[in-house]
Amino acid sequence: MSTVSHRPVLVVDFGAQYAQLIARRVREARVYSEIVPSTMPVEEMLAKDPVAVILSGGPSSVYADGAPQVDGALFATGVPTFGICYGFQAMALALGGEVARTGLSEFGRTPLTVTEPSSAIFSGLPASSSVWMSHGDAVHRAPEGFTVTAVTDGAPVAAFEDTARGLAGVQFHPEVLHSENGQKVLEHFLYTVAGIEPTWTSANVIDEQVEAIRAQVGDKLVICGLSGGVDSAVAAALVHKAVGDNLTCVFVDHGLLRKGEREQVETDYVAATGIRLKVVDASDRFLDELDGVTDPEEKRKIIGRLFIRVFEDAAREVVAEAGSHGQEVEFLVQGTLYPDVVESGGGTGTANIKSHHNVGGLPDDLQFSLVEPLRTLFKDEVRAVGEQLGLPSEMVWRHPFPGPGLAIRIVGAVSRERLDVLREADAIVREETAAAGVDRDIWQLPVVLLADVRSVGVQGDGRTYGHPIVLRPVSSEDAMTADWSRLPYDLLGRISTRITNEVPEINRVTLDITSKPPGTIEWE
Repeated sequence: MSTVSHRPVLVVDFGAQYAQLIARRVREARVYSEIVPSTMPVEEMLAKDPVAVILSGGPSSVYADGAPQVDGALFATGVPTFGICYGFQAMALALGGEVARTGLSEFGRTPLTVTEPSSAIFSGLPASSSVWMSHGDAVHRAPEGFTVTAVTDGAPVAAFEDTARGLAGVQFHPEVLHSENGQKVLEHFLYTVAGIEPTWTSANVIDEQVEAIRAQVGDKLVICGLSGGVDSAVAAALVHKAVGDNLTCVFVDHGLLRKGEREQVETDYVAATGIRLKVVDASDRFLDELDGVTDPEEKRKIIGRLFIRVFEDAAREVVAEAGSHGQEVEFLVQGTLYPDVVESGGGTGTANIKSHHNVGGLPDDLQFSLVEPLRTLFKDEVRAVGEQLGLPSEMVWRHPFPGPGLAIRIVGAVSRERLDVLREADAIVREETAAAGVDRDIWQLPVVLLADVRSVGVQGDGRTYGHPIVLRPVSSEDAMTADWSRLPYDLLGRISTRITNEVPEINRVTLDITSKPPGTIEWE
């Protein structure tokens, strides 16, 4: 369901890792953006009525076999277009410029010199700056009608523009934070060259989506699987704002949650939204199935299969109750985000339940049409919408939490006793990082119990053989790569002291300082 009324800036993805980042930076400039594949024909792009097009980075060389090219017809449409790195070179080539190997590659921070003071994209910016480069080839001659506006040692044409036609480009990556004034360069293209008014914000989403949901759902009933995470919480709140008590949320307590999370959903979230909530306590059922299981993948499969069965039973009850009043439940809410849509090839997939458990679909007799109010948004935009809807900040800013919950953060078999130990240790970590004001600087902080490991310690006059706890604080923008978060030593000291003093069975706290790659974020 695409309902956004704003004309988009299309980010053409040539296979670069930065396409999503470009789209986010455009939105940070208060302009709506969408990502499209480089294989999309120009006429299909035009059908989206774009206000501008941005050509992303991509493969190493425009001359490589099978390298994607730009259809020159794009530049005759009158749609303002901006090329970045590979997109810049492909643009130059399509318009009759010259691209060649220089023998001088530039990767990483590179000094850039602006050679044309009247440049639109460099207007008001310093003549010299440091930018982020990633190229082997370079544009040697700009296409006819273009003004060369910047150079580097390895790029005799590091930027060019033809403002009369609304065309410009740069060899460097303005979307990367390492490029000084990179966001300003993007904004100058959007505002000055393309003439776009910065009117889009995530606040627009609420009114737009409420209207769209009402048009889609009408007076029919809606069901939502609520996990407690920010995506499902915001999606449900938006739908509730649109249809009120025609929405029923189902919250499954599988016994693998962190301390206070059930109460947060049952009490705080319901109080903030007024949502009709059905809580299913299935913790005994999950723990019975997990008894003695140590393989992490087997844990995931058991939890995923059982979750869908429990949700299915709850959904049948909601459907039956609706039927007794002569109503039907026709819609299912999912918290699908824009990166999910892009990574799945544009969202033309199945109507499977896409819950926090990544489980399969519902049976044939429980088929719903999907309502996906967040499918145009990135994670940071979802959080902004959540705040505007008045959701509890603990939910809005909750760190990502895996569907299998604490089960995969116990290395070893899962038991009620081990869950209680890990739950208390995790609660201390969350409390201390929040008190220190660093919890929003950390993208995720798994707390892991090495349940099958006994480590020697000493407390009082005796030796102990307790379990180690592993702290895994990581920082990431995309979840594909991550680095360990540099937490203050005094904070780590407080966490260690509290866990070893307050949590029985734990006598050692360790810190994981491995990046991803090579390490994963979860231990399992």
